[in-house]
Amino acid sequence: MLYSRERLLDLEAERLAPYAQKARDTRGRKYPEPESPYRTPFQKDRDRILHTTAFRRLEYKTQVFPNWAGDYYRTRLTHTLEVVQVARSIARALGLNEDLTEAIALSHDLGHPPFGHTGEKVLNELMRDHGGFEHNAQALRILTQLEVRYPGFKGLNLTHEVLEGIATHEAAYAPGFKPAYEGRGTLEAQVVDLSDAIAYAAHDLDDGLRSGLLRPQELTEVPFLAELAREEGLDLSELTELSRRILVRQLLGFFITASIEATHQRVEGAGVRSPEEVRRHPERLAALTPEAERAHRELKAFLMERFYRHPEVLRERRKAEIVLENLFHTYTQYPEILPKEVQARIPEEGVERAVCDYIAGMTDRYALEAYRKLFP
Repeated sequence: MLYSRERLLDLEAERLAPYAQKARDTRGRKYPEPESPYRTPFQKDRDRILHTTAFRRLEYKTQVFPNWAGDYYRTRLTHTLEVVQVARSIARALGLNEDLTEAIALSHDLGHPPFGHTGEKVLNELMRDHGGFEHNAQALRILTQLEVRYPGFKGLNLTHEVLEGIATHEAAYAPGFKPAYEGRGTLEAQVVDLSDAIAYAAHDLDDGLRSGLLRPQELTEVPFLAELAREEGLDLSELTELSRRILVRQLLGFFITASIEATHQRVEGAGVRSPEEVRRHPERLAALTPEAERAHRELKAFLMERFYRHPEVLRERRKAEIVLENLFHTYTQYPEILPKEVQARIPEEGVERAVCDYIAGMTDRYALEAYRKLFP
């Protein structure tokens, strides 16, 4: 049997929950173009995102540790793939559109600059008088303007629902996006947002333990983790590599199960029967159970105090601040040293925004190399 686009759209309508966003009901693309004969619009969007330069660059952008710190730590790319896995697991259990969920998840961090959240903070401060910087808004700029891959338009010409999902990441519409619907975004977008929080908490814990910056004995300070270790028969005083993997796997499974059950309960309680009703609902419907929410707060607080503020992590952040601040000030003062394609955007965008786009697109190692060339 051959599955044409129309057949795939029919199967979606039959299989998905009533509150799921069907590809057949998309509000479409800004620039009309033929759709694929064997892919739905959301599948086509997913594939376009995977082939972008911005997606490939995520391999060399910091999650917590820079790429050169070791082969086994998360990068922004591996974090993105882990968010995709969590989000698809939740979406499938809830009868949501997995293709839309995957497309949003794959693109949710495309706008991150080098050096993780430190880079975002630095660029936002440097751009304070020029519109600021926010990674969700930057992802939209990448996908609607900066990635030029087609002769008839800038950007990827993605469907409205994928762009909406990026714009509503972390609960609020990103600057510059005009939603077709007022509200909180599709349930698929909400699930990606929740999956991001689940993935980074569990996997940052894993990287912290692997690096030695977190000592297993410290986990006893987090009641939920201590209880989880007891349930699995793990000795936190002598946490082996296998034991660490078991702990992180069970932690991730706990959060995924809790998110499926809590979101299902909220959806049923709200009585929503369409994507529009999901958007208009006064509260976000994708959530954790109360127990899991408390556990997540405990874990985040622990990671903030013992890992993200560890002297070695803070030292790398300070390096990043120095690199980005000096690059920005030098490029804005001497724009003639910028690549020609960046200079060409200055008359329309202004020198600060053109420089910001250029720096935000850099990988960690490219930014360091650019710094070394300017400041031997």
